[in-house]
Amino acid sequence: MQPLLIVLAAAYGAAAGLLVPRPLYRLAVEPEEPWRGACPRGHALTGPARGWLGPARCPGCRDGERDYGVGPVPAAALTALVCAGLAAAVGARPELAVWLLLVPLGVLLTAVDLAVNRLPDVLTLPMAGGAAALLGAAALLPHSAGSWPRALLGGAVLGGGYLVLFLISPSGMGFGDVKLALTLGVVLGWYGWGVLFVGAFAGLLLGCCWGAVLVLTRRAGRGTAMAFGPFMILGAGAGLVLGALGAG
Repeated sequence: MQPLLIVLAAAYGAAAGLLVPRPLYRLAVEPEEPWRGACPRGHALTGPARGWLGPARCPGCRDGERDYGVGPVPAAALTALVCAGLAAAVGARPELAVWLLLVPLGVLLTAVDLAVNRLPDVLTLPMAGGAAALLGAAALLPHSAGSWPRALLGGAVLGGGYLVLFLISPSGMGFGDVKLALTLGVVLGWYGWGVLFVGAFAGLLLGCCWGAVLVLTRRAGRGTAMAFGPFMILGAGAGLVLGALGAG
């Protein structure tokens, strides 16, 4: 059962990853700018090409030039790898479905934040509510390995902690990070307070280490804005795997 589950999770991840390039291209804009509605050559994305799902292809461009944005293969490979790893760690538990649904959104958020230092509300806020609701449903099913009330408290605790960091240093922590922390707190809190601490601390540590590297190599100054969301997501992913393995 386990090998089949991993293969199915990887196949789902690959299919979901193919849908990442179009929303990535449309969402990767500076704050206050509207979402992109045209391809890089200026052709308006109309009809099905204007939606959020589907390949990043412009029907107005010539053959061989229609693809735009990030190629679908790297996104599909990354999403498939993450989904397979989670399936191997979590096994056939109800919460696995929740994690698999969140993976493409996490990959998308990571890519957008790396591109423009932005975590769009259109992704972070629905993720928080969706994760809480779906884990509530998972808690009603047999063989789930977490606690829904603790997940909700975890979201409040981690979101509150990041809010304090934002108020202390608005230049070093974006408000998008605070909203992302709500989702990550819910996810990590599902498996326990120790998992929440490990995942949150790992994200902070990775982000601080990368920031130090940038400063030491003179690629950034102390006041330079840095995409922190990817490190939060990476740390949460590590905590999630450890929590799932510990619950086995």
